[in-house]
Formats: sequence, C-alpha cells, structure tokens
Amino acid sequence: MSSIKKIVITGPESSGKTTLAEQLAGYYATQWVPEYARIFLEDLDRPYQQEDLLTIAQGQAQLEDQGSLLAENYLFCDTGLEVIKIWSLVKYREVDPRLEQLLAGRSYAAYLLCRPDLAWEPDPLRETPELQKRWQIYNYYQRELNRSGIPWKEISGQDDDRLERALQIIDKLL
Repeated sequence: MSSIKKIVITGPESSGKTTLAEQLAGYYATQWVPEYARIFLEDLDRPYQQEDLLTIAQGQAQLEDQGSLLAENYLFCDTGLEVIKIWSLVKYREVDPRLEQLLAGRSYAAYLLCRPDLAWEPDPLRETPELQKRWQIYNYYQRELNRSGIPWKEISGQDDDRLERALQIIDKLL
C-alpha cells in the first residue's frame, strides 16, 4: 500500500474532477475513488447538516484506504478531505477540529486542482452555479493547497487537452 501514489483531483463544483479521475485511472490501468459525499447525499432523506461533514470525511478516507489495496502504482481520488474542509468554511464559516485532524493524517503524492473553466453542468447535489462564486471557492483551494506542503498543479482546458495536461503534470511531478 505504501508504494501507491495517491493523487487527488480537486476543485470547485462542475470543474471536471470525476471525468478526469476516471480518465487518469483508465490511462494508468489503476483504480479511482469516487466522491463519497455524492454517495452519502444521494442516500440521505433530509437536507445535510454541518455534523454530516465529518461522516462524509470519514467515508471518503475509508474509500481511499480501500482503493489503495486494489490500485496499481497510482490511486486517483475524485476529491479528498480538503473539499469537505473548504465546503465547511464556505457554508458554515468554521471547520470541525476532528475533520482537520483527519485531513492532517492523510498522505498524498500530489493534487491536481481543476479550474472552473468548464460549462456548468446542472446536478441536484450542486449548490454554486454562479461562475463568480465558483472562482471565489477556487481561491480557497489555492490557499489550502499552498498550506498543505504537497505538490499541486492547476488543470485547465477542454476535453482531451485537459487530460493531456494532467498526464504531462503527473509525469513531471512523479
């Protein structure tokens, strides 16, 4: 498990994270981890609350750990715990210290930060269709990744250009 390089694909809503995680896993013939928040929220029969964010973070960490057991060389994570931290800051203006502690205990080889330069894709679980707000949230990601000390690069562009850029970055970083 320790030889697996975990790469987190992160960024604001509707910035192509899931597509890129799937594409990268396919290219490198390995596993990818879906966004646990989506799984959790699709099964929730009420509006989510701040307390749910810790449960979501724990579920995301568990999916990553399970994926690491099956991965070959790389594990691509469709978001990581930083997403939950940032969402907590944006929506509730605070972060549960237990979530911070869980995030601090995770280990990643790199982050790929997706710019919100793709067309908005409506989805019942998404909350920020306004482009200006998505860019504001993107700034949160930049600050968080700078603080993390983990290598990260920005991903931009459309379709195959986005994948090609990600492949080049992974080859250079790792």
